[in-house]
Amino acid sequence: MPALARAGSSRRAGMMCGMTTRVLVVCTGNICRSPAVERLLAAGLTGTDVEVSSAGTRAMRGDAMSPPMAALVGAAGAVADGFVARQLTSALVRDSSLVLALTRQHRSAVVELEPAAVRRTFTLRELARLAAAVDPERLPDGTAGERLLALIPLAAAQRAAASPGDDDVVDPYGGPPSLYQRSFDELYGPTRQLVELLTR
Repeated sequence: MPALARAGSSRRAGMMCGMTTRVLVVCTGNICRSPAVERLLAAGLTGTDVEVSSAGTRAMRGDAMSPPMAALVGAAGAVADGFVARQLTSALVRDSSLVLALTRQHRSAVVELEPAAVRRTFTLRELARLAAAVDPERLPDGTAGERLLALIPLAAAQRAAASPGDDDVVDPYGGPPSLYQRSFDELYGPTRQLVELLTR
C-alpha cells in the first residue's frame, strides 16, 4: 500500500466539532502540480477535519488533470478522476487556513491577491522544510486540523532562521514523461511529510 494511503488509514478519526480546516493548493494551470498535491493530501487526510482543494493563477478552467500526472497520482494510491481546474480568486484565499503554492512566483501571486494571507502562504517545499525544524511535541495531540493550525505560525516563525532552499516544483506541462516524473517526485516527498506530521 502506498505511504500516503497507509498514513491516511492510520489517522485519528475524530472530527473537531464539525469544523473544517481548509487547505488551498496553487499552481499556474491547475491541471498538473496543484491537483496532484490536492489529491495526494486528500488521500492521506481522508476522514479528518482537513479539506483540500486547488486553483490556478492562470487556470485552464474546466480541464481535467493532465493524463501523465493523473497516472502518477493514481499509481501513488490517490484518485485523479473527477478533477476540474478552476481559477484562483481572493475569496478562495480568504476562505483557506493554509495556502500551499508550488513555486515562489505562485506564492507571490497569492499574497499580491490577498496580502493578509502572507503568514499562512508557503510553497509546499518551504513548509515541509520549515516544519522539519518544528519540535513535534509543540503540536497538540488533537485532530489533523488542530495540528495544522498549530503548525502554521510555528513554521512561519522559522522563516527568518531557516536557510533558503530551492522551493519550486518544476512545471511539467507539455514536457516528456521524465519531466512529469521529476515534478511528481519533487512534490510527493513534501506532501507525504506533511500527511505524516498531521496524522502522527
